[in-house]
Amino acid sequence: MHLSQNLFSGKRKYIFTFVMLSLIFVICAAFSTEDKYDFDFAKREVLLRRIGHELLLQSGDRTSRVLPVKKIAENEYQISFENELTFQPDSLVNLTKRVLAKDPLANDYIVNVLNCRNSSIAYGYSVSKSKKDDIVACLGRKQLKACYLINIKFQPTGLNTTKSIYFFGGLSFLALIGFVLLRPKSLKSRKDLPENQQTDLFTLGSVLFDAKNRKLIIDDKTIDLTATESRVLFIFASSPNEIIERSRLQKEIWEDDGVIVGRSLDMFISKLRKKLEIDPNIKIVVIRGKGYRLEINS
Repeated sequence: MHLSQNLFSGKRKYIFTFVMLSLIFVICAAFSTEDKYDFDFAKREVLLRRIGHELLLQSGDRTSRVLPVKKIAENEYQISFENELTFQPDSLVNLTKRVLAKDPLANDYIVNVLNCRNSSIAYGYSVSKSKKDDIVACLGRKQLKACYLINIKFQPTGLNTTKSIYFFGGLSFLALIGFVLLRPKSLKSRKDLPENQQTDLFTLGSVLFDAKNRKLIIDDKTIDLTATESRVLFIFASSPNEIIERSRLQKEIWEDDGVIVGRSLDMFISKLRKKLEIDPNIKIVVIRGKGYRLEINS
């Protein structure tokens, strides 16, 4: 019985290790894409500067600068210029489509060209991953030379939501596995005997001990046992005429419930003695300094 418990304890350790490693894997998997997305967002800013650069070239300006790209909202960026410029709407639409095709996160986006002086929208359009959903108007009308700001707003990628679902979903699944496999024995009913106890019958002298149904049977007489009495007697019946250490009884019967009370053991031993008096050849005797022994005289 000790061997089986040690094996079970060892299995619990392996299961615990497996669950912890799985948890680490889920955490790493949930955040492993973060570096990749950081790189993609940095690449996006470079592509936006490229749009500004080519727009200046189309305007005939090869000397002035594209100012640093600003992130003005979570998914919105602003391109600004050192000097005034002019642009052709057709060229701007084609330019953004061509350059942002290299952005793996840019599926749908809206472009608004603002007048620097009053922030009014001089031109705007929407581009979708599905070309039929593009909204583009006023092509072929060249815009006057002026100070312009280009705001590009991208549709959210859903990265944070996906990562959260994956992470917390994985944690919930692992928590369920951990609870099922590692739940303490105290959560199991104390009335339930281990499976091997539920199928055993023991002959103790003239008494039949039915561990499954927690009964002592002699002739036509039946004596009921409590769950704890049956567990104690099972340990004795498994090793008749052998010394059972007191510490072993306390550990196997009560330790899993988190409380060990010496008087409780003495009380159950006393009750078992009285119930076993139906056969004078069966006795539970005290072995001083060691424990108890179930003596069966043939």
